[in-house]
Amino acid sequence: QVQLVQSGGGLVQPGGSLRLSCVASGSIFRIYTMGWYRQAPGKQRELVATITRTGSTRYVDSVKGRFTASRDNDRNTIYLQMNSLKPEDTAVYYCWATSGDDYWGQGTQVTVSS
Repeated sequence: QVQLVQSGGGLVQPGGSLRLSCVASGSIFRIYTMGWYRQAPGKQRELVATITRTGSTRYVDSVKGRFTASRDNDRNTIYLQMNSLKPEDTAVYYCWATSGDDYWGQGTQVTVSS
């Protein structure tokens, strides 16, 4: 089993920045990819970014150049640095990890509004 605990998020004005963190514990040796999903009201959950064990990243087009995923293997933690935030980035963000089985963080609200 893998446990994911998120922190970060909150309310920010358009153009602002936030950083999300996700600490993994448990059978983390099984994990080969981690990432971030988001779900806006009335919409399906969307994959935002992924990061592999070696640090390779991929992003959905709508966040490229604004969001950066990173990881600290010593702390078993991944991050999502979100810059130039837009109102359409408003959603609940979920940390995700997969070993073949999927694991989820508890979710954290990000609201971009003036």
